Amino acid sequence: MTATILRPSPPALVPGRQRGHLLFGIVLAAAATLRALVMLGYTTAQLYWYDSFTYLDTALHMRPGGAFHPAGYSWFLWLFSDVKLVAGLQHLMGLGVAVMIYLLLRRWSAPAWAATLATVPVLFDPAFIRLEHAILSDLQVYFLIMAALTLLMWRTTITSSAAAGLLLALAGLTRTAAVPLVGLALLYLLVRRAGRRPVIALMLAGAIPLTAYAGWYQHHHGRFALSGADGVSLWARTMTFADCRRVELTPEEAKLCPNGTVVDAASEYVWAAGASLNRMPGGRFAHNDLARSFATKVILAQPLDYLREVVKDTSLAFTWTPVAHPKRVSPALTFPKGAWELPWHFPLVNKVRAEYDNGIRGMASVEPYGTILSHYRYPWFLHGTLFGLLLLAGGLSGALWRRAALLPWAMSMFLLVGPVAALDFDHRYVLPAIPLACLAAAMGLHGMLTALRAGRLLGRERPR
Repeated sequence: MTATILRPSPPALVPGRQRGHLLFGIVLAAAATLRALVMLGYTTAQLYWYDSFTYLDTALHMRPGGAFHPAGYSWFLWLFSDVKLVAGLQHLMGLGVAVMIYLLLRRWSAPAWAATLATVPVLFDPAFIRLEHAILSDLQVYFLIMAALTLLMWRTTITSSAAAGLLLALAGLTRTAAVPLVGLALLYLLVRRAGRRPVIALMLAGAIPLTAYAGWYQHHHGRFALSGADGVSLWARTMTFADCRRVELTPEEAKLCPNGTVVDAASEYVWAAGASLNRMPGGRFAHNDLARSFATKVILAQPLDYLREVVKDTSLAFTWTPVAHPKRVSPALTFPKGAWELPWHFPLVNKVRAEYDNGIRGMASVEPYGTILSHYRYPWFLHGTLFGLLLLAGGLSGALWRRAALLPWAMSMFLLVGPVAALDFDHRYVLPAIPLACLAAAMGLHGMLTALRAGRLLGRERPR
């Protein structure tokens, strides 16, 4: 006996669809108030070295960076010239993600209380709100993914499929870890037997922007790619387990073997001055292809060691209490209070300030809002351990009762594990996976309850 793929029910089949939004309205208003306090509570947006300034620099010159970051987020920054305004728009986008989750769950027949509950993490977790207030690409990534998912799962047409493919491509051009999601969306349409035209529309709309960007990157950097750091990242990933005695390497590749430098996280090898790659002439990114070749050989020779490191670091996302990884980074679910200077000794900081926004400065809290925000608390287990339970619930209930839930679940898993497999775990990189996990769990569990109430072991599809 197999479960069929559930499709969203039309409004007429869902009692009370036009009413019952009051609960979500109250919750959304509370979340908007919290974001208004954040806008009042800090003098400007949070800027981080080195990410924020490389995004802003790319926005100024419209040239793809040769290292980690593709230009998708920089295109968004190019539209504005005030980081405070960008933060305000990002807070609205954060609220928009919650609205999309809620509407999509209601579309799939979930009751208002369940759909509202699924939005709580993205609305009230300070980690999300702080991300919205920062000049970082993460918020744009999961906003674009959720918009694509909403279009794809609301009603499958040629237009919605094409729009979803374009949005997922833009997410991939904002952070390369999102590129495989185009393939997952394509698989979803194939399994649903959506028809040839929606499949082709999604495939073309996803492939054309990615291909065009790779061509633009090649024009500037001589390599058909989306970024110039994939090899460097994968090399750093292998530094926690590489045993060059077990790998057949060329003389040049052998220069990248571990040299005794030890740091507390794989990603720290990218920046560790004493690490083997950073001691080679020309800088780390000049040897990206060599680093990729080295890392590929190590992983193929030591697949179990690689898998062990990926599983171990991924598990840090589910702890009951926060774990600093790397140790210099302190994960927090609170709002900071105080003042933070920018690293003015880096020439790029002064250059960006002069060319993009003369008002750029270090962020500082503003009273009395800073004190109010500093007392706001959000339990860590809701961020970590509950996330793991949501992934488990979404995967199991989706497989057994509501197959469509497997699409957001699979996307969540890719966004969680992909960065760890390619480089390292980072608490910030986990955040885009959480809204998708909430959506998948709510869809799957509601499908299970519906099936149990109807006395069926497995869910059945309602007719359109």
